[in-house]
Amino acid sequence: MEKISFNKVTVIGVGLIGGSLAIKLKEKKLARTIVGVGRGIANLEAAKRLGVVDSFTRDVKEGVKGSDLIVVAVPVQSILPVIKAAAPYIEKGSIVTDVGSVKKDVIKNAESLMPEGVSFVGAHPVAGTENSGVEAAFSGLFEGRKCIITPTANTDKKALEVVKRIWEEAGARVICMDAERHDIVLAAISHLPHMIAYSLVNTVSDIESHNEEILSYSAGGFMDFTRIASSSPEMWRGICTMNSDAIVEMIELFEKRLKALRRLIEEGDSEGLKGEFERAKNLRDSLKKYRQQTAKI
Repeated sequence: MEKISFNKVTVIGVGLIGGSLAIKLKEKKLARTIVGVGRGIANLEAAKRLGVVDSFTRDVKEGVKGSDLIVVAVPVQSILPVIKAAAPYIEKGSIVTDVGSVKKDVIKNAESLMPEGVSFVGAHPVAGTENSGVEAAFSGLFEGRKCIITPTANTDKKALEVVKRIWEEAGARVICMDAERHDIVLAAISHLPHMIAYSLVNTVSDIESHNEEILSYSAGGFMDFTRIASSSPEMWRGICTMNSDAIVEMIELFEKRLKALRRLIEEGDSEGLKGEFERAKNLRDSLKKYRQQTAKI
């Protein structure tokens, strides 16, 4: 298999995802030089100090000049504006890819923004933590995780293979999927859990306003379940805006399930409750077992 390598890689948005990919590219010696582009000077300076990037700039034009790979790792609502700003300065033969967790709208518009001879390949590494910024980035973030790539009929096959290889080198399991299906899947397994976590924390906060210090009694279960509520509000605002239909559909399904559980509680249906809990436990246990097995492969 032919080794991939890049003369210059530009990472626009050197946060958790962009920074972790940059670290991996350096470890694997896949890039001669990596340039970081962003808005926050403190984060860019940290990226340089930590050795995540070789240099940085806040000027998109300067950042993408001469790059053969451009990774757009900004919040989803900023992906298209960033690509639009960078497009006139991207050189022929370059590959542009993103890491956003919403794909349909991004891909539909990003492809039309590409200059002649420049390829766009949509990608989404399904990995992350509740932390953000380059200081949260680390080499093993993508190990054993899935990366969903969403090619279209217009996607250049060579560019597609290159992007696949990048994520395989990062340790991810690459899956190709239609963009619309991606958005539905992610709404269910990622976007909905975040909405529930945010709502749960705010619900308990509302209760605490009437009963002092309820949150002071929170133990491991509450903290573990709501960990993702510490995720970036800016990022999740954008995800909700861009994947609103699928997220609303999942919220409606969740509300239906929650109402059914409420009815069992109101009716004192202990057997019905036990059945609900056993069903969830069995599914969760089988998922945990599957994750453990695949991690060994």
